[in-house]
Amino acid sequence: MDFTLRELRVFVVAAETGSFTDAAIELHVSQAAVSRTIAGLERSVGDRLLRRIPRGCELTSMGRQVLPHARRLLAEAERFEEFVQTRHGLLRLGYAWAALGRHTAPLQRQWAREHDSIELELVRYNSATAGLAEGLCDVGIVRRPVDERRFDSVIVGLERRLVAFAADDPEWARRRHVSMAEIAQRTIVIDPRAGATTEELWQGSDPAPHFVESTDVDTWLDAIAAGRSVGTTATATADHHPRPGITYRPVKDGPRIPVRLAWWRDARPASLPDLIDAVTALYAADQAG
Repeated sequence: MDFTLRELRVFVVAAETGSFTDAAIELHVSQAAVSRTIAGLERSVGDRLLRRIPRGCELTSMGRQVLPHARRLLAEAERFEEFVQTRHGLLRLGYAWAALGRHTAPLQRQWAREHDSIELELVRYNSATAGLAEGLCDVGIVRRPVDERRFDSVIVGLERRLVAFAADDPEWARRRHVSMAEIAQRTIVIDPRAGATTEELWQGSDPAPHFVESTDVDTWLDAIAAGRSVGTTATATADHHPRPGITYRPVKDGPRIPVRLAWWRDARPASLPDLIDAVTALYAADQAG
């Protein structure tokens, strides 16, 4: 069956007005065009849908069955059109754990001031690409390398590595900072999908640390608050997820964590350069300060 949305629209208008002439007026076409269009739809359907009567037209039995389906298809098409139009005015920025930390709100406010035609929407999704691979965002904030065969990325800033531990920890509660070697002596909770901490950070350490896995930042925080483990993370996590019962301290010899913006290689958002410039400037201000 081969029919078009235009044919369905002409049919619905003719059925609702009860006249080819009135349908032509409403659709701003000729009456002959209405007749040809409906005839084409009837050929596709294989049955008459409208019959002419002295004062206009009326639905046939088949026409009455087709009409509600045609209306639903047109409604879905309208919603699809609205979605496409809206998407051109929306930039979805995905993140897995902590977005941009304390820079998140300033970025949102600055973007709203400077881009009134493009809304910046934050999307949280716990995956290695912050929802990018899953089609949930246009640009992902990631703190680990991405698959360069599929994605492009750029480093927009560096964040200090912190250690998170229970606030009543008997050894570390009064410490101003902690070393990587000291962390290695504890049970370390990591998120292998999206976290910035991997076992490779302690490669060659003797003894090797004991690792446990979490599924996202909330279970990560729960394990640490309960005193079962400690974790290392970027400063953005401390800014985004302060929690009673958890203390964050700098890791004095911990490597900095690169913050990347990533996007599909074949789907570069038009507003991406502005986003890169804005985020880079926010992190650059940290270095200047």
